[in-house]
Amino acid sequence: MDADEVIRLRRVIGRLARMLNASASTEDLTPTQASVLGLVVGRGPIGLAELAELEGLNKTMLSRVVTALDGAGLVRRLADPADQRAVRLEATAPGRRAMTRIVKRRTETVTAIVAGLPDEDTAKLLDALPALEALAEGLRGSTPRR
Repeated sequence: MDADEVIRLRRVIGRLARMLNASASTEDLTPTQASVLGLVVGRGPIGLAELAELEGLNKTMLSRVVTALDGAGLVRRLADPADQRAVRLEATAPGRRAMTRIVKRRTETVTAIVAGLPDEDTAKLLDALPALEALAEGLRGSTPRR
């Protein structure tokens, strides 16, 4: 892959991320808050250490995100039965409903865009899914903690 192709790929990923992240703002969440909420909904109850690792967040940033989500009533903190000093997070009913709305909007956005593509381009996208998934996994492993 040459430098121009890398730039094109980076730009397209950025545009897609901004488009999909806009769905979080309709819930008054930042993209990071929505991502953390999604993990808590999907994997919760989940420990903070595991959450920090999955999200690539440092402890200070994760603490801020969790405080915001907790303050909004979207998650609740639970004592870890294995370690009373540790905290686990669980989504509340409002948190699960908010995540359902975000996922629905993101799905509608992608569905509408793909519906406007020629069938040949849709087939190419589907064929590229494994490579895109590998790219996303590789990016996750190389992203510095924020």
